[in-house]
Order: sequence, then C-alpha cells, then structure tokens
Amino acid sequence: MAYARVVSFEDVDAERIAALRSQIEEEGSPPPDVPAREIMILHDPEGRRSLAILLFETEDDYRRGDEALSAMPSDETPGRRASVQRYEVALRRSM
Repeated sequence: MAYARVVSFEDVDAERIAALRSQIEEEGSPPPDVPAREIMILHDPEGRRSLAILLFETEDDYRRGDEALSAMPSDETPGRRASVQRYEVALRRSM
C-alpha cells in the first residue's frame, strides 16, 4: 500500500513556486533521505496557498521522508507550513 504526505502552505507567491519548480526539475530526484516516488504541488496564486503531495511506496519510506521533511528549515519550503497530514492511497491511476 502507498502512503501520501499532504502538506498545506500559506503565504505562497508565484515567484517561490517558480523557484521550487526549477529546483526540483534541476535536481531530478528527491534527496536520498526522502524516498518519495512522486510529487505534486498545487498552487492557488490568488489565495497564496499551496498543497504539496508526496507519494511513498511503503510505510517505512513514508516515515523516513516525513522525518527528513519535518526537519527541513522553513526557508526551504514553499511558504508557511499550515498542516501536515498522512493518508493511505486508496486509488492511484494516471489517465
């Protein structure tokens, strides 16, 4: 079963999203201590909010990634972290 780490952020501007996109595309893969298989970042520019969704294949991968991401300095996040939630992935399909 896969697991999702869903983080909501506030005070996120378009420039920060653009910088984050460039950083992720340049690095090509997550750091070794974040064994995520997929990442999706949603942005509401008018509301200055975003959601970061990271998918992990195993519970252990989730735990390791969550520990590393929770320790991340706030200047490396898209904005002010408002919440962090864990979900089991009930359905996953690309169309």
